[in-house]
Amino acid sequence: MEIKHKIWLEKNGRVVFGQGRDNLLKAIEECKSLNAAAKKLNMSYRAAWGRLKASEERLGIKLVERSSGEALRLTAEAKAFIEEFDRLERSIDTYLGEAGNRLKALHKSAGKPVTQQ
Repeated sequence: MEIKHKIWLEKNGRVVFGQGRDNLLKAIEECKSLNAAAKKLNMSYRAAWGRLKASEERLGIKLVERSSGEALRLTAEAKAFIEEFDRLERSIDTYLGEAGNRLKALHKSAGKPVTQQ
């Protein structure tokens, strides 16, 4: 038995950030290019660009900027956002792992006969 979860942030009912955006920004940081990041994630350039621009507009901050030589890099705000989102994911994973262990223990004990006193 496992607990599953998926976390994302919304603003006015529209996705702002989640695991997909997190992966996209990390791929941009690694590849220094939106096109290369999109290819790495098996998505179209247009889809990657659309998600990036939508997140920037909804958050009200720039997530990427051009460095010398036209390479893309993450802004300080994007790096801070990724770090906090990853911290949230780790905290939730830890909590859900512990809760899952407690639920498994309850499930195992549920099949045992109840002793009366």
